[in-house]
Parts: sequence; structure tokens; C-alpha cells
Amino acid sequence: MIADTWVLAGRSFSRLRREPGELIGFLVFPVIMIVLFAYVFGSAISLPGGGDYSAFLMPGIFMQTMALTAVQAATRTNTDMTQGIIDRFRSMPIARAAVLTGTNLAELLLRLLGLAAMALCALLLTHWAPHRGVLATAAGFGLLGLFGLAMIWVGTCIGLAVASPTIADQATFTWLFPMTFLANTFVPTQGLPFWLRPLADWNPMSATVAAVRALFGNPSPAAAHAAWPLLHPVATSLAWSLGLLAVFVPLSVWRYRKAAPR
Repeated sequence: MIADTWVLAGRSFSRLRREPGELIGFLVFPVIMIVLFAYVFGSAISLPGGGDYSAFLMPGIFMQTMALTAVQAATRTNTDMTQGIIDRFRSMPIARAAVLTGTNLAELLLRLLGLAAMALCALLLTHWAPHRGVLATAAGFGLLGLFGLAMIWVGTCIGLAVASPTIADQATFTWLFPMTFLANTFVPTQGLPFWLRPLADWNPMSATVAAVRALFGNPSPAAAHAAWPLLHPVATSLAWSLGLLAVFVPLSVWRYRKAAPR
């Protein structure tokens, strides 16, 4: 299982030699996101109670980047299905779970590389910086990696369930992208309408962003009567990520085994 997983992860890395533009995109995209949100939007936004907006924003951008890995995972998985690659893997004497696990491991490592590039850009171009030491900073990035892994498996399950890469992209992006805004990603949730705020407060993305801000020591304005997930963000983020993995890992493996050739 472990050997097959690493071999299949290497397959995904070898693709970068033929498509170096994808790796360049990982390095350029962080700069675009930081300039767009920190400088363009940040010039018109102030935090309740004060604090630097770019320091508040960067954990949200980090989370959004990891959340959107679900889109790439869905389209990549469905492309492998429709092109017959997964059918060929299923005919080989390899561990069934290794096909998905190896590919998703490679996806996670690539996204962590992009996250590192984004963090470096944020250090150089904004006022963001972690302030609570090495262990807390590592824990913050660990939570982001775990959340990204959970979202990759969500995307994998969607990719195995739909008929084409285009539908996989639409079936993931159309709900995921708005959900990254319906959270405390860019602004605190206390300014939202009363009927919308509970959804934002209990959004797993809000818990992850709040946890990362707390671990990095970044500004995190909170209302006097904050919801439970925002009062215990680290525990809530862990629970959401582990819960998503517990549901979508076995579901994805089951769909992989039952998937008919396309």
C-alpha cells in the first residue's frame, strides 16, 4: 500500500516536467491574490477595534487557497476517469486505495508548496507575520494542510460521481467559492445580517481561519457574543477536517471501486 502510494504520487510529480506552467502558476498566483486583496480591497476596509487589515486577511487567503484545492481534485480525478487511466489502474495488481491516496498526496504536497510561496510573499509584501513562536506557527500551517487534505477528498468524491471534467468543475466551484466568502475570510462575521451570520459562524472555513489567526497571533476581532465555533476555533477546525475525512475517504474509495468505465 505504501509503496504503491508513493509510486502513484511520483506519477503526478512527473507531470510537472511536461507541464512546467502549472508549477509557475503556483508561484505567481500568490502574488496576484496578495496584491488584489491586501492592497486593492484592503485600502477600503478597516477592522472593528483597529488592527492591520493585511495581517487579518492573510490567514483567510491561506484558507481559501487550500479550500479551492477541491476544484482541482475534482477535475483531475474525473479527467483520469474519462480518459481511462483509472480503469487501467484498476486492472493492475496494486492496492485499490493507493490510486486515490497517491494522487491526493501529490496534490496536497503541491498545494503546500503554493502555500509556502504565498506565505513568503505575504512576509515580503505585507505587514503579516506570525507572532506566537515556531510551534504555534507550525500548528497553524498544519491545520491548513489538514483542511486542504479534507477538501481534496471532497473534490475527489465529486469527481468520481459526475460525468465530465466540466461538470466536475462546476459541481465543485459553484458552491465552494461562495462559501469561502460566506465566512470570516475577508471581514468579521459580526457585520453580517442576523439571518446569515449563523451560517457563517458555523462554516468550517470560519473555524479554520479563526484558528489560524489565533495560532499566528494575527488580529481577530470577535463580537461580545461569538458563536461556539469561534470561541473554540482550533478544536472546531480539527473536528470539521477529521469529520470530512472520515466521510469522504471511504466514500471516495467505495465510488472508485464501483465506478463503471466511461
